[in-house]
Amino acid sequence: MSNLRSLDAPIELTPNALKVLEKRYLRRDLDNRVVETPKEMFIRVARAIAEADLHYGKTKEEVEETFLEFYTIMANLEFLPNSPTLMNAGTEMGQLSACFVLPVEDSIEGIFNAIKHAAIIHKTGGGTGFSFSRLRPKGDVVKTTMGVASGPVSFMMVYDAATEAIKQGGKRRGANMGILDVHHPDILEFITCKRDNQKLSNFNISVAVDDAFMEAVEKGEEFDLINPRNGQKVGKLNAREVFDLIAETAWATGDPGLVFLDEINRHNPTPHVGRIEATNPCGEQPLLPYESCNLGSINLSKMVKDGRIDWDRLREVTRIAVHFLDNVIDVNKYPLPEIERMTKANRKIGLGVMGFADMLIKLRIPYDSRKALEVAEAVMRFIQEESKVASEILAEERGVFPNYEGSIWDGVRKLRNATTTTIAPTGTISIIAGCSSGIEPLFAICYVRNVLEGQRLIEVNSLFEEEAKRRGFYSEALMEKIAQKGSLRDIDEIPEDVKRVFVTAHDVSVEWHVRMQAAFQKYTDNAVSKTINLPNSATVEDVKRAFMLAWKLKCKGITVYRDGCKETQVLETGETRRIRQWIKPRKRPKKTYGVTVEMPTGCGSLYITINEDENGMPFEVFARLGKAGGCASAQTEGLGRAVSLMLRCGVDPEHIVRQFKGISCDRHYGVGVNKILSCPDAIGKALEEYLREKGLLKSENLEASKSEGKKVLLGNGACPWCGSPLIMMEGCKRCLAGCGYSECS
Repeated sequence: MSNLRSLDAPIELTPNALKVLEKRYLRRDLDNRVVETPKEMFIRVARAIAEADLHYGKTKEEVEETFLEFYTIMANLEFLPNSPTLMNAGTEMGQLSACFVLPVEDSIEGIFNAIKHAAIIHKTGGGTGFSFSRLRPKGDVVKTTMGVASGPVSFMMVYDAATEAIKQGGKRRGANMGILDVHHPDILEFITCKRDNQKLSNFNISVAVDDAFMEAVEKGEEFDLINPRNGQKVGKLNAREVFDLIAETAWATGDPGLVFLDEINRHNPTPHVGRIEATNPCGEQPLLPYESCNLGSINLSKMVKDGRIDWDRLREVTRIAVHFLDNVIDVNKYPLPEIERMTKANRKIGLGVMGFADMLIKLRIPYDSRKALEVAEAVMRFIQEESKVASEILAEERGVFPNYEGSIWDGVRKLRNATTTTIAPTGTISIIAGCSSGIEPLFAICYVRNVLEGQRLIEVNSLFEEEAKRRGFYSEALMEKIAQKGSLRDIDEIPEDVKRVFVTAHDVSVEWHVRMQAAFQKYTDNAVSKTINLPNSATVEDVKRAFMLAWKLKCKGITVYRDGCKETQVLETGETRRIRQWIKPRKRPKKTYGVTVEMPTGCGSLYITINEDENGMPFEVFARLGKAGGCASAQTEGLGRAVSLMLRCGVDPEHIVRQFKGISCDRHYGVGVNKILSCPDAIGKALEEYLREKGLLKSENLEASKSEGKKVLLGNGACPWCGSPLIMMEGCKRCLAGCGYSECS
C-alpha cells in the first residue's frame, strides 16, 4: 500500500462522531468511565483483525503491515466495519458479526430454543432474523396436548418481550426481523400486527411473497393459504386485496415490508445447503438458518478526487476491506457453535458503501437523474468485481470456502467467500465517518437525528455549507429557515442549480428511490437496505407503485416509510415535527389549591372543583355528581379529566368555555338561573365564572354568568343507557326519552 498512515497523525472526526463514539464504542472501565480514544479504538480493532493472518503462515512483520493497512483505511474514514466489530474486536466479548438468522421450528422446544439463542446474540450486539412461516396457524390442533395453537403472532410477542429485557452489550437495543410467508393462514393478522405502535417495537416485519403471488396481484386472482403443519390448502384470498392491505398498513405505520423470496433464492450461492427464508433486521442480508455475516462499508465520499471518481483508490480500499472482513470470520468469537460451523462453511462477507449522496454532490450530479443511476451501477459493478478478485487472491492463499463444491461458483471462480457484497444502512458508522447514510439521498440539508437513548444530534450538511459560503448566499437566518423546511425546494434565496444538486429524500419521487435501489442491487450479491422515504402527503397508491416496481426491477425486498407515520423516528426535520409532534401535558404540582362550585343539572347537583397551579392559573378540573355511580357519573368524571388534560397542555381556558357552553341534553329542561343545559354546559359556565372572578377573562363576548350560588334540584338523575333525564312513574324511575331503561325492571 502506497500511503500507510502514521499512528501519530490526527484523526479528523466531527463533534457528532465523537459523541457517538464516546456513548457506544469506546472502551470503559468498571466505573463506566471512557478509557479509550478514537485512535486507540481503531488501533485495537485493526490489530485484533490483523492477527488472523498468523493462522495462514504470515510473519510478524507481514502482520504488522496488514495492521497498518487496516488502521489506515479506518482512520482515514475510507472504510468502517459494522458496529459489533468496532465495539468488540480485541475485547473479552469478541463477537464481531451484526447479522444472524435463527430457525424457528414448529414445536415448543424449537420456539423457545430460538428465543434463548436470540438472547445470547442480542447480548453480544447482534441482530436476529426469523421466519415464522413454519409455525402452525392460530387455532390449529396441537396433537401432544389436544389443545389449539396460538399462532406465529402470539409467539412474536414473546420474542419481543425477551428482546426488550436485554440490552445489546449495554450499548445497543436488540433488533429483530419477523417474516411470514404470504401463503400462511395467519397472514392477515401478521400484516396488521404493528398497527398499534406500542406492540412489537423490537421487530421489523416483512411479508415473504413469491412471483406467483405478485402475478396474481396483477391479474386480480386468488391464491392459496397453506397450513405449514401438513402442507394442505386451507383457504383462498384475493391477492390484490391482500396486497392492498399490505400497502395500506405500510403507509400507516412503515410496516410491513416485502421480501421477494424467489429473487433471493435465484441468487442463493449455496442452494445445495438450503433455501433462504429470512433476512437480518434491516433486510440487506438474506441468510440460511444459523448463518451470520459481518459487514463493512466503503465511504464513497472519500473516493472523489478533483471532481472525479478515484478508481485506483477505490480498488485499493476494496481489496483491503475484503481481506479485513475475511479475517473477521477467523477471529470472531461466535455466540453459538451452530453459528460458527455454518458461518465458516460459507464464509459470507458483505462489503457495501456509504456516502453515495455525498459522492454525487461532489460530482455535481442530482440524485434523481439518469446519470446518478449510471454512477451507481458503475461504482457497484467495480466494487463487485474487485471484491471477487480479492476473494480469489485469498482463496489461492487460504483455500475456497468449505461449501464451494455444489455452489454457484463451483467451476466458475475459486472464491474464498460465498458472497462478498451487501448494501447496509450504515446508521451510526456513517455518523462516525461524517458522510451520508448508505445509498440514501440526503435526508435533509439540516435536521435532527434521534439516537442514543433520546439524545438529539443536530446535523448540517457540510458540503452545502461550503457551497453557500463560497457563492455568497450563506446566512444564519437562511440556515434556520432550511432547518425548518429540510428541503431547499421552496426557498427562493437558493440558486436553482444548487437546489438541483442538493436534492433531499422527500424531493425524490417513489420511482427514483426504487430505481436507485435496483441499480445497486444489480451488482450486489446479497441485498440492498434502502428505505423508500415518502413525504407525509404520499398516498397508498404511491406505496403500491413502489412495491410493484421493486418486484419488476428485481429488488430482493422493499421497505417504505412515510414521514411522520410513527410516534418517534430516527431522522426528523422541523416539518416532520410539525406533522407528528404531540403536546405533552406538564406534570402535576405536589400541592394545588382551588374552589368547588355546586351547579344544578338535570342529573342532580354537579360539584365542580377548579384547582390552580403555582402561578394561580387554572390547572385541573374535577367534576362529580352528587349521586354516585351510573353512566352519568362516569361521563362527568371523564369530562373533568379531559378539561384537566387541556389545561395542563396549555389550552386557553376561554376556548374550553366556548366549546362546552351550550351543549344540551334537552334545552327544554334548562335548570336554575343559569339555565344549565347539561353537565358539559355546567362545567363551561363554572369555568367562565371562575375566570371572571379571578380577573382572567379576556373576552367580552362570553355570555355573563348570573349564578348566585343557589341550589336548585330537578329530576332524578340521568339515564345510564342514553343520558336523558329520569322521571318517576308508577313508583319507579324511568327514562324520559323512552329508551327502555327502568330501575325497576
